[in-house]
Amino acid sequence: MKPIRTRTTRAVAVAIVAGSLALTGCSDNGKSNTKDTSKSQDDAAEQSNPVAYGDAAASTGPAEPVKGAKPGGVINVYAQSDMTHLDPGQIYVSDAGQIANLLHRGLTNYQEDDKGNLTVVGDIATDSGTSSDGGKTWTYKLKDGVKDEDGNEITSADVRHTIERQYSKVIFDGPSYVQSWLSGSDYRKALPDGPYKGKHLPDSVLETPDAKTVVFHFDQPRPDLPQALAMAGYAIVPEKQDTKEKYDKAPAALGPYKISEYKAGKSLTLVKNDQWDPETDSVRHQYVDGYQFTTTIKQASQTKRLIADQGEAKNAIQFTDSVDPAQLSKVIGDANAKKRTIQGYQPYVWQMTFNLDSANMKDKKVRDAITYAIPSQAMVQADGGRYGGEIAGGLMAPTLPGYDKSYDPFGKLKKPNGDLDKAKELLKEAGVKDGTKLTYAYSNTPRGQAQMVIIKDTLGKLGFDVQAKEIDRASFYEQIGKLDNPFDLYMTGWGQDWSSPSTVITPVYDGTLVSDGGSNYSHIKDAKVDELIKKALTEEPEAAAKTWEEAHHRIVEEVNPAAPVYYSKQIQLFGSNIGGARYSTESSYIDINDLFLKQP
Repeated sequence: MKPIRTRTTRAVAVAIVAGSLALTGCSDNGKSNTKDTSKSQDDAAEQSNPVAYGDAAASTGPAEPVKGAKPGGVINVYAQSDMTHLDPGQIYVSDAGQIANLLHRGLTNYQEDDKGNLTVVGDIATDSGTSSDGGKTWTYKLKDGVKDEDGNEITSADVRHTIERQYSKVIFDGPSYVQSWLSGSDYRKALPDGPYKGKHLPDSVLETPDAKTVVFHFDQPRPDLPQALAMAGYAIVPEKQDTKEKYDKAPAALGPYKISEYKAGKSLTLVKNDQWDPETDSVRHQYVDGYQFTTTIKQASQTKRLIADQGEAKNAIQFTDSVDPAQLSKVIGDANAKKRTIQGYQPYVWQMTFNLDSANMKDKKVRDAITYAIPSQAMVQADGGRYGGEIAGGLMAPTLPGYDKSYDPFGKLKKPNGDLDKAKELLKEAGVKDGTKLTYAYSNTPRGQAQMVIIKDTLGKLGFDVQAKEIDRASFYEQIGKLDNPFDLYMTGWGQDWSSPSTVITPVYDGTLVSDGGSNYSHIKDAKVDELIKKALTEEPEAAAKTWEEAHHRIVEEVNPAAPVYYSKQIQLFGSNIGGARYSTESSYIDINDLFLKQP
């Protein structure tokens, strides 16, 4: 998931691997009788369990009913800006990904239990997929009765069309995992016009032997395909409904809701999709009559309205914005407001990235010294305190399976304000002279500016002459993404595309991906790390987990291209009449699939 720009982030990773193939405990139909969303959200939960791959029973609808749910009413949704995209093929940001749960359906999706554990299930497919040929071939059978909003039944031809249209220039802003896995990094050359001129990928790549069967053929094992296909960017676009570029403003719904009215930049109205059949859907509900999005409400105003909890705000939620940091203490100090919050870890890790091509950053002792010195606690305070983040010991977020809370090789948890003595000792060993200039690049956001003051002060105490260079937030990652950028170090953030270390370690630390515009911002090129990445990408989940852990430890301890600083957290408010509110591990926002109104 792309670097952190704001609380809504865009992704850019190119990676793979591993959820557990073992199923979680299920009743006869793969579900318990009801889903309880009432437990406290005060402490962020870790996603420590591997993602499970569900069978046909787990994929059979309807979804577990939410405890106390009632039908009827309209939920008001507060947002600061319009949706980036509505066309599934273009969706690669969290706001559009959140709304995709209401409008779109893909081959697979995630089920989430009361503890935040995730299981990939079949969405329009009968299960999470069947692999063969050592994981190089994946077969999906389609459910009966899945229709678009006009009543057209979805077939394998629609799935083929969905994949193939992503090869065309019509699609420029979505994920590229599946296309790259099928046809290589230059996948567009394999089908430059997509399916729009009657050409198709060969059956040796993508096969549809009948109306209910889809077969993916890869040149190497792709154990993460079920998770990749669960991304909103691979949701189905029916061939009959595809209007190319115009589809982004008026997509055909397969989900429980459809678009009634869309005023770009202002509002979006969703109503029930009467063609959605809950018997085919093991994830979503259709409790309320609709959703009314207002996309012009600033974060501060959202928070103020929801604290007051009057009128329409009682039926309102924050969409992908967090509680306004300036009003956070008021929310936490107000028992009535605090009980109407959801909280949890986001998938993002903030890190101090070292430009390994810079002469000043060549010596690992220098990088280690800065790592020891950074006052992580102060950096967290500049981003909302305990409700905005948590000190990081490593580069793998608590949202990843196998997260180890005790992993802390630089002692950041023991010395949250930094260890200047240790840092100075290392700099002395490295022969660094007082007055050495370091150029620190930072984004001109309130958070970036506040953290710049902290970093400049810390590095100054170590004897460095710090040149702080402010970069506009809109071009920050573009500037630091240049191979010949003039900076020594910069804060970056990265989050997984799905619950696997592959979508973090590969795009950010793979030496083969060092390039202009790439996401390997440190320019790390370590043969051992690259070897471990290559190995993990083709391993079965259990073996891959150990390999990713080995790669992670080598990156942090033996190379140190980026100092772990803190894990990002989420806190959102909702109105007092909202039922079913809980934090979603998968989306890192309120779980929009389970909401209802207590008094419709």
